[in-house]
Amino acid sequence: MESGKRLDTDKVFNLLPLPAVSGYPHNAVDTPECLEVRPRRDVSLDHIYDSLRNVGLKMATNLPVRQPLCLRYYGITYHLGTTGSLHMCISPLFVVSEGTFSYQLGGSARPPMQTVRTFFPETWIWQLTEVGDSGSTQVPVTVPDTITSWETEAFCLSSEGLGLAPPAQLTVFQPFFLELSLPYSIIRGEIFELKATVFNYLSKCIMVKVTPAPSSDYTLKASADDQYSSCLCANGRKTFKWILTPSVLGVMNITVSAEAEASQTVCDNEIVSVPERGRIDTVTRSLLVQAEGTEKTKTYSWLLCPKGDTFSEELDLTLPKDVIEGSARSSVSVIGDILGRALTNLHGLLQMPYGCGEQNKAVRETNHVKKILRNEVTTYLTSERQLNYRHNSGAYSTFGHGKENTWLTAFVLRSFGKAQKYIFIDPQIIQTAKQWLISRQDSGGCFIKQGRLFNNRMKGGVNDNVTMTAYITASMLELETPVTDPVVSKGLSCLRSVIENVKNTYTTALLAYTFSLARDTDTRQQLFKKLEHVAISEGSHLHWSQSASADDSESLEVEISSYVLLAVLTADSLTTADLGFANRIVSWLMKQQNAYGGFSSTQDTVVALQALSLYATKVFSSDGSSTVTVQSAADTHHFDVNQDNKLLYQEKQLQNVPAKYSIEVKGSTCVSVQVAQFYNIPTPTEDKTLRIDAKLEGDCKKTFGQYLLLNFTERSNMVIVDIKLLSGFTADTSLVCLTVKLLIIRFTVLIHFKNIPKNIPMNYQIQMKQVLPVKNLRPAVVKVYDYYQTSDQSETEYTSHCA
Repeated sequence: MESGKRLDTDKVFNLLPLPAVSGYPHNAVDTPECLEVRPRRDVSLDHIYDSLRNVGLKMATNLPVRQPLCLRYYGITYHLGTTGSLHMCISPLFVVSEGTFSYQLGGSARPPMQTVRTFFPETWIWQLTEVGDSGSTQVPVTVPDTITSWETEAFCLSSEGLGLAPPAQLTVFQPFFLELSLPYSIIRGEIFELKATVFNYLSKCIMVKVTPAPSSDYTLKASADDQYSSCLCANGRKTFKWILTPSVLGVMNITVSAEAEASQTVCDNEIVSVPERGRIDTVTRSLLVQAEGTEKTKTYSWLLCPKGDTFSEELDLTLPKDVIEGSARSSVSVIGDILGRALTNLHGLLQMPYGCGEQNKAVRETNHVKKILRNEVTTYLTSERQLNYRHNSGAYSTFGHGKENTWLTAFVLRSFGKAQKYIFIDPQIIQTAKQWLISRQDSGGCFIKQGRLFNNRMKGGVNDNVTMTAYITASMLELETPVTDPVVSKGLSCLRSVIENVKNTYTTALLAYTFSLARDTDTRQQLFKKLEHVAISEGSHLHWSQSASADDSESLEVEISSYVLLAVLTADSLTTADLGFANRIVSWLMKQQNAYGGFSSTQDTVVALQALSLYATKVFSSDGSSTVTVQSAADTHHFDVNQDNKLLYQEKQLQNVPAKYSIEVKGSTCVSVQVAQFYNIPTPTEDKTLRIDAKLEGDCKKTFGQYLLLNFTERSNMVIVDIKLLSGFTADTSLVCLTVKLLIIRFTVLIHFKNIPKNIPMNYQIQMKQVLPVKNLRPAVVKVYDYYQTSDQSETEYTSHCA
């Protein structure tokens, strides 16, 4: 659990109301002792202890007046279950590698015992277990390969209440082991000192030989003064070093073995010993080698429906002239479901951080998502994170403090209302949010906006209260609130009174969806006429934009087009013309999808996936199959999609790039095809809407700070600053201003800014220190981007003056 959020008895009991007169407070309860028993002894006791406890009285006696929880018989402890059954009580809190250690001098006749350690997680288990009536259970687990002490926590829930186990430590240990020290990642061209430290907790001296495994992914240069065989006596340690130079990009494995070998060498006045079977400890750790510069992603997506015929597309895959050599990789993926790519990447629809009240995902059901997949989806639907941003009034704010936010509260109400079909959400949570929104409705039925809209582009040429009223009214209608409800009917009346004056495309699309939900056909048709007039038609694609400006928000285009699609599909009955209209919108939306199944930001992803899931329910077919062929002059790939594997994500690497590819689909079922390109380019230096400067200063012998100077040429929405750490460095964020949200993920520091004022430089200091020396240190990239319009971004580089 997070630091400061662990369960303990004080926290649990502080949540309870004032205690009743009867019973004992928890700190007055005595721990029951084991009862020594003899054969045939009856342990069924009159529960005098329970009778006295029920009236709040304590008794001091040496008589066995309390039902024991365990019995001790001939030195063996047995647990007494609630059913009266007995079983042995075993609590292993100290784990050592298998086998006992005996020694012989000078050599070993048997082959050595080898341990291979490759699994080094930071946390593990996270497992739910049904205990049953016995009150206890055994859970077999395999401990990770880290030699360390784990802090364990456990709690249980039943009809009787909450049970909380005291924290315990589990120590994983072996008397002879190896530990590797290396950075998580480096940049191509950098080299570092690989350290292998051998620990000997055996009772005698041993001769240790350390050997790295050969690999074509890197070269190792031995240190001039280093010997790789050495004496190591009891409780001793020794570090062996090499200079490692990577020769490839990507993830590579580094393997080193330490062996206690036979020798006649005298160490510390004694001949070295070898465990009876010998001993070899092998450790494999991974290292990520990245390309220089800044990574870029490009995607090409299609929803191809051959309908019994052959459908084809042409694609010319190219790379920019300044692409970093060796950094490019391309792939093609095929899946037989319109939502399949998003469902495959539920953990990362957006490659950006989550840290404010808006950034929770909503997933809607389509009638063909199988049970096993639905179970996976529900693991990502949690309300606990969102409740961190809840106020006592029932409203929500973006960062959990400050003024309540009308739009965010409506968004949470909408999301919780849908999610409660799949996970438990306290109805009171939903009701209090709804009541707070109702309190924001004026006498004319319009809802009063409170709190900032962090996406400035949503603000058009109309009163924000109109858009807000449409959004809240639609949210309540989605929760199946009847149109005759006074709050909904007043909201609709407010909207009808201003429709003639609405010129904003976003608001028009949202109004069309709202009145479609309300089954107001006349008003709906009136709004669709406005939308058809400003629609952007490009062949088989159809979409909408907030304005004709070239720099209009792509994210907002997705959201507007998704609301139009929702409005079309919410009709009482769909004609062939309606489906044809919807197909053109879906074709455009699919082309905007990123490599992970999401779109640009939280809002457009939520609304687009909602619209696409509704579309899937309208066009779903339970039969049919298709074959996809992707080929170039030197590269060919085939994919088969049928009803058995339509939810299977199929991906293959494209080796021939740059090249012209053809994509051909034959069959009777629709398939989603995407080609994704990833490559690095030199970090751009030209001025953009957003500009960021970064430099590293400080005392090289101490912890030193990174000073960021941010300057924006216009007022910004919520922005993210993405700081890649220098290779071998770590960050200390304890001194960062508390007015920003900050997150560290491996070698990256991510900072949320609510907003950046225009032309006002902002300084933030992040303390950094070098934990592993790296030579030929390459610059690291700092990127800032608008959360809602990720194309508004700027990059810069920084390096260490101490390198």
